[in-house]
Amino acid sequence: MSAIEMLLQELDHEAKATRRVLERVPEDRLGWKPHDRSMSLGQLAGHLANIPYWCSATLDAAFIDLDTLPPRPGLPTSRAALLDEFDKTVAAARARLARTTDPELVAPWTLKKGDQEFFTMPRIAAIRSFVMNHSIHHRGQLSVYLRLNDVPIPPIYGPTADEQF
Repeated sequence: MSAIEMLLQELDHEAKATRRVLERVPEDRLGWKPHDRSMSLGQLAGHLANIPYWCSATLDAAFIDLDTLPPRPGLPTSRAALLDEFDKTVAAARARLARTTDPELVAPWTLKKGDQEFFTMPRIAAIRSFVMNHSIHHRGQLSVYLRLNDVPIPPIYGPTADEQF
């Protein structure tokens, strides 16, 4: 199995679990925050739905400068819109990754903000860390938000206290 095939398999597995969590986002609680400095439930869910975009962005350019990005979108308007955004970003990430070559995967990629460089690493590492692990982190965070709102947590890596497979 090639590195690309392994990444695609991992992307598919994690996207399926993430979608199950996004399907539980309560539309009437999008503005809810567990703390003043926290993102709202809707902002967090919207961010999570957008993270797969970074797979394509990582493969399409040698760096991303956070100072040049457009502003983040506002709250999702509905759960359906949130899921539609997620499905689109996952499909685009999957398609872009499927046509990636091994040399592209090992080429260096940098995340920066103006003159400040956060990191440079091979694209394959950036995809695993900056895209997949980042998504897993925020999916866990969203799971806590759901729990705090008495929303049953779906299975992610196995049964939850709320649901068995």
